[in-house]
Amino acid sequence: MGLGLTAALAALVVVVLGVLYAGHDEPGVVDRWIIQPTADSVRPPWRNAALATDFLGEPAGAATLVVAAVTGCLLLRRPRAAVLVVVGAGMTVGTTTLLKSLVGRTIHGDDNLSYPSGHTAFLTALALVVALLATGRLGLGRTAGTSLVLAAALAAGAAMGWAQVALGAHYPTDVLGGWCTALAVVPATAWLVDRLADRLADQMPDRMADAGRRERR
Repeated sequence: MGLGLTAALAALVVVVLGVLYAGHDEPGVVDRWIIQPTADSVRPPWRNAALATDFLGEPAGAATLVVAAVTGCLLLRRPRAAVLVVVGAGMTVGTTTLLKSLVGRTIHGDDNLSYPSGHTAFLTALALVVALLATGRLGLGRTAGTSLVLAAALAAGAAMGWAQVALGAHYPTDVLGGWCTALAVVPATAWLVDRLADRLADQMPDRMADAGRRERR
């Protein structure tokens, strides 16, 4: 299954869950299967691991990860990948913020909008971008490359999702919604960045030729 189909299915899951849990302020049936034994019940050292993982989705932690990823892309002379890191993460976080206000699901009070999980969406998006870059660098085929990208997304989403549920910050379905949001947004963003970059690259020779003709006049 290619990333395009994966993105379409992920977007469908985000919409369906958003409709199901719109305006809710308590866990659903699926959430109750998971949340009772784990919600805010972990103890050290696992609680420390959950807090450390959660920090990666906080503004300071997220900014650090983005700067590190952009720096790595530039050192590898991959400016297009650097743009995708910023735009992909930004679009994913922006989408989750918009969805939170539209869905209106809350946890621990009316001020805590919970669906979808922005922390999970961000870390999954960053993992997707890094995996896409690795796929290109390694020259992997479509099947192997897609498998690597999805495995990275699953690992990042599972780690952050566990931390959010364990700390009682989100319902499990919030986590699933955040994961699927990243799976829907990042491939579409990557396609858009590639198209715009290719168009600019095609226009550059024409602009240089025009500049050369003006210089000779």
